Amino acid sequence: MNCPHIEKPEDTMSYRNKTYVAFASEDIRSYRLMEAWRENKNIDFNFYDAHDLFVSLDTSQPETIKRNLRERMKNAKQVVLLGSADARRKGSNGSSFLAHEVKVMAEFDLPVVVANIDGDRRIDRNFIPKPLLDADYYTLSVSFQPAIIKYALDNYAPVYSTSSETGPHYYKDHVYTGLGL
Repeated sequence: MNCPHIEKPEDTMSYRNKTYVAFASEDIRSYRLMEAWRENKNIDFNFYDAHDLFVSLDTSQPETIKRNLRERMKNAKQVVLLGSADARRKGSNGSSFLAHEVKVMAEFDLPVVVANIDGDRRIDRNFIPKPLLDADYYTLSVSFQPAIIKYALDNYAPVYSTSSETGPHYYKDHVYTGLGL
């Protein structure tokens, strides 16, 4: 499905809200790249990372980690899911930490921007965890580029809760063109 061009609400900068970035552990490099974009003064990209809250140690028990993940997501207003085959596999398996995160993001009814780390601008159902697809959850798929992710956080996330849309969506080419992509 296409996501229509959405006009930016007046004075709304969704990326100022706490953003939860969910990803498979195999995609940690892409998450680190997002952190680098945020720190680069030449890239107009920012997000308040919900991962900064309720830090878990690698030695924490799985239930402690899951509890901390839930607490982080309670503080989030939106999710960027790094879309990959690993994210789909782990987000669909019912037992991984990413599967727990997918369950909680749906429970909290958070807007989910799927950033396809292979650069695809369209919906790639091989990158979206099955529970989101099965629930016909309203997601927005974009390429893994700071400008379009920021655009989605500014435009899709603020209208998510009042939308009647369902299922996966994506922006048409003219949105990317308008952003110089």
